[in-house]
Amino acid sequence: MDFEPWWLIFLPLLFALGWIAAKVDLRQMLSETRSLPNSYFKGLNFLLNEEPDRAIDAFVEVAKLDPETTELHFALGSLFRRRGEMERAIRVHQSLLSRADLQAADRESAQHELAQDFLKAGMLDRAEQAFERVLDTRFAVPAVRALIRIYESEHDWPRAIEAVKRLRALVDEPVPQLVHYQCERAVAALALRPPDIDAASAALDAADNAAVALRKEGRGQASEARIAILRAQLARAANHPERERAYLASVLDAAPEYASLIAADLLESYRSVGQQAEGLAVLKAHYLRFPSLDTFNVVFRELRAQEGYQPAWAFAREALRAHPSLLGLDRLLEAELATGDSASVNLAAGADLSLLRSLIHKHTQRLDRYSCRICGFEARHFYWQCPGCNSWETYEPRRLEEIK
Repeated sequence: MDFEPWWLIFLPLLFALGWIAAKVDLRQMLSETRSLPNSYFKGLNFLLNEEPDRAIDAFVEVAKLDPETTELHFALGSLFRRRGEMERAIRVHQSLLSRADLQAADRESAQHELAQDFLKAGMLDRAEQAFERVLDTRFAVPAVRALIRIYESEHDWPRAIEAVKRLRALVDEPVPQLVHYQCERAVAALALRPPDIDAASAALDAADNAAVALRKEGRGQASEARIAILRAQLARAANHPERERAYLASVLDAAPEYASLIAADLLESYRSVGQQAEGLAVLKAHYLRFPSLDTFNVVFRELRAQEGYQPAWAFAREALRAHPSLLGLDRLLEAELATGDSASVNLAAGADLSLLRSLIHKHTQRLDRYSCRICGFEARHFYWQCPGCNSWETYEPRRLEEIK
């Protein structure tokens, strides 16, 4: 394209327009800057100098001087909550809600923030009421999730179940803990004196229905195990020993990793009908396929009782050779000492079995625990819900030594 001399006429015009635009922007910026209180700039300066406490005080002063700074109120409230200053966070969000001129969207946000303040402060009743006020807003999903956590902490399983159903209507996703809510209802019914057989059975039927989606995804072993264990307890309460044994034995196939939780009860069920030899054979065969310390302990003790020390120690040697374990050896020595016949063990001459066991036990105490894979909380007993972080199905049915 050829250059035309008359184009030069536009150059001064373009420069003039640019100069006018710059002057307008500069005047607007200066005007806005003059309208900001000095506390605002002090707060920014404190933040840059990594003095958050003094920055907060400065921003609070800004909020007092200019009540219209809604976004600053929200920022302050969230900051107070993160720092654990719950009273100040609550006051900030309540002051927002008290404003008659607050926009509807901002009012919903303030209500949701206030609900989170109450929840973190442990004021569950007020948190529940606050979350219920935003159930019909854009915060419905997080509000329902929070209500589920509240009902869990209160062990209000019927309301937790209703909240989960509401969540399922909002988002299409499985909720694995629904199975455990129904199981907790069954546990409560079985704990009554006398047990409420009908209520427990209905709760377990509902748990079975809730577990269908998990079975399809191939991740329902824990649910299968817990339902079977509770059905076995229900059968025992109803005086149906054969049904109890059938439910316990079903864990071996449906959730083999959880066999250690029912090994002792399954053996006792066989013993109650005089079939302890069959029960031992079943557990021994399962251990060879799915070895675990607790199952090893049950099998060794029963072998010792039924067949004597030689078969028991032969099994123990092979098991510990295949799966070396200090905790396994500790359990073995504990069982042998309980028989009062330590001389039967083929140890070196002069060995003190009791001393050997005490030395080993000292080093295995920290390994004889279950551990949450989410928060690492350790416990001597198996939990379906972690006492530390309240997550479900985060405990493996194995001791720490088996996992590490």
